Amino acid sequence: MHVPTLIARKREGEELSGREISQLVEGFTSGEIPDYQMSSFAMAVYFRGMTPAEVAALTTAMMESGDCFSWPAGHPSVVDKHSTGGIGDKVSLVLAPLVACTGCWVPMVSGRGLGITGGTLDKLEAIPGFNTHIDLPGAVEQLKKLGVVMMGQTDRFCPADKKLYALRDVTGTVPSIALITASIMSKKLAETLDQLVLDVKYGSGAFMRTRKDAEALAASMEAVGKEMGVKVHTILNPMDEPLGRAVGNALEVIEALECLEGRGPDDLRAITLDLAGKIAGVSRKDLEGLLDDGSARRKFDAIVKAQGGKPADLLKLAKIHEAPVIREVIA
Repeated sequence: MHVPTLIARKREGEELSGREISQLVEGFTSGEIPDYQMSSFAMAVYFRGMTPAEVAALTTAMMESGDCFSWPAGHPSVVDKHSTGGIGDKVSLVLAPLVACTGCWVPMVSGRGLGITGGTLDKLEAIPGFNTHIDLPGAVEQLKKLGVVMMGQTDRFCPADKKLYALRDVTGTVPSIALITASIMSKKLAETLDQLVLDVKYGSGAFMRTRKDAEALAASMEAVGKEMGVKVHTILNPMDEPLGRAVGNALEVIEALECLEGRGPDDLRAITLDLAGKIAGVSRKDLEGLLDDGSARRKFDAIVKAQGGKPADLLKLAKIHEAPVIREVIA
């Protein structure tokens, strides 16, 4: 395989074979193909796009670049949620413990901030001591006990995506439907899910600026899920203003805690319930009850304790992360 030729062919809009894409991903993951060549390839994909077959091949190659979750016999339904990202989007912090309360397993593997959006890992790490570095065996053990784990990618979990994810963030290739699809779906399919719900954002505070682009991304991810035998639900949500009232890692955790206690902004609660309802297997009324009676909050506290934090610190987050200068601005 001659990488410059491969890049040139994609630059001209040619379709690459599954074998060529697989070799490219293998070479990049091993370090044989340097960042500057993969950056060029990503830019070619950004401008030329990929066929559905190419996207499926890229997703599969990235998924198979490392280890996948393996579940014991008789396990509960394994589900997850992913958002394409938006300003103030802290839904994952609420949804994961909420859905775990219904008896499902939620192996939520999240990422860091990308482009203009904050990452779930960054928000979780605003909690003192919270550990997102968990290996797959440790994650399975926590799922057996709590039904939920909130973690980052390990070195052996989709390593190709981990490298490409970081590269896209600094090369102007974030808003590519093909690359977003492969990044999200490789991680989610490596979780060996039964069902997945995707929150596809569009607008000025999202990667997809128009509903048309969001619809194309949703269709792309649904197609890959179908190809791999995973039921994928997609919900399109506008992101022309922040979700909820808080923006910033610690502030968003505080607002998520309010929602977990049956309070919080109406829009955050509504979107969380919409998404959870697609995968939880219980009614919306039941989900509302788990928020209002404190069950979801207690589950979140259990996650914090299991992953190295202290639930008592959740009550002090505002003080722990207090800004050195606070000024009131009257509208």
